[in-house]
Amino acid sequence: MGRLEAKIMGATILIIEDTEAHRVLLRDILALTGKEIIEATNGEEGIRLAKEIKPELVFMDLHLPDMDGITATKILKEDPLTGDIPIVAIGSYESSQEKRLFLAIGGNVYLSKPLDVEVILSVVKQLLARH
Repeated sequence: MGRLEAKIMGATILIIEDTEAHRVLLRDILALTGKEIIEATNGEEGIRLAKEIKPELVFMDLHLPDMDGITATKILKEDPLTGDIPIVAIGSYESSQEKRLFLAIGGNVYLSKPLDVEVILSVVKQLLARH
């Protein structure tokens, strides 16, 4: 299924993650939801895709090479086209300051690595039910 069909169906999850191993793992976990998975390797590309595709949900790595995930989340949350899309932060470690900042700018859920399959699937189910 191409991006246009995914946009029409509204059945997409966008992963914004620069590390290939983490992106593949997250994609494999999220594939269990039956949703179309779109991937971006940096914040700029992720923001562009989010505006173009309007995914149901975004998974955002907070440590990206071109801009941090907090900045990318803020840009998405402040844009009327993308502000209502739930965003799940993926942090490299449990950081209470990073978590507070992410939630304060409108992020929805903060998860730290290593990723847990059951937790991720539960978060997706809860956020998509609300959205």
